[in-house]
Amino acid sequence: MSKADKIFIDLCEDILENGTTTEGQKVRPVWEDGTSAYTIKKFGVVNRYDLREEFPALTLRKTALKSAMDEILWIYQKKSNNIKELNSHIWDEWADAKGSIGKAYGYQVGKKYIHHTEEVVISNVVAGSTIFKSVELDQMDGVLYDLKNNPFSRRIMINLWNTKDLHDMNLQPCCYNVIFNVTDEGGEKLVLNMTLNQRSADILTANNWNVCQYALLLMMVAQVSNMTPGVLMHCITDAHIYDRHVDLVKELISRKTYDAPTVILDPNVKDFYEFTTDDLTVMNYQHGEQIKIPVAI
Repeated sequence: MSKADKIFIDLCEDILENGTTTEGQKVRPVWEDGTSAYTIKKFGVVNRYDLREEFPALTLRKTALKSAMDEILWIYQKKSNNIKELNSHIWDEWADAKGSIGKAYGYQVGKKYIHHTEEVVISNVVAGSTIFKSVELDQMDGVLYDLKNNPFSRRIMINLWNTKDLHDMNLQPCCYNVIFNVTDEGGEKLVLNMTLNQRSADILTANNWNVCQYALLLMMVAQVSNMTPGVLMHCITDAHIYDRHVDLVKELISRKTYDAPTVILDPNVKDFYEFTTDDLTVMNYQHGEQIKIPVAI
């Protein structure tokens, strides 16, 4: 059993046994037939995945890792909000006739802002004082800059929840914030950790998808920053199982499990903007059969 399997099974059992229902309440999502999509939910879930131990892919069913990487590159590397630049159809339901999902996800990553950098001045005149420089960067470039120049900053983050643009987003971001944090654990390299903050998580449809996406993002950013990928801490405010997913979840978590796969990136890639899905290698991935999941929109 992979550690991701155990976390997933424990989470599903906890939601089904101890969660609260939204049945009868006013909810936004609906099923394809127009019926309200109710959930069983848990508030405030935190899971930790240490990438030094194993890659956090489910084996109960397959997570399409190359597709997950393609989407994360679409957001953080291409900084795109147009599904025509994405190689899957995940976002089709939320795109307009031109392929745009509005001012969401990659659009927010690519927005320029004035990035303030701190430098400690060491001279006989102003020893130990701090000066500030300003440079115009987007959010991803700001992260890469700080990890290179100021890795122990506690302000290395990307935020997709821009209240000014929420009304222009076809889908407001579920995974809305990532925070990078560096630790010196006495090894040859510094360790890069990440907190993923998620307001809402459809556990059956997307939980492991999101975990694997951000594990891959952590691996890529660590590699180009000459660091070791460490812990991905996943914080979910509303972790839920939809009413029409309950029986599917019960069947899924009763399945046979396997050891986690080996997942590696091409070590020759040193620039975040040069990564492609061809640089991802997945080995020894044993998993159960895929299942067809109805999606609430």
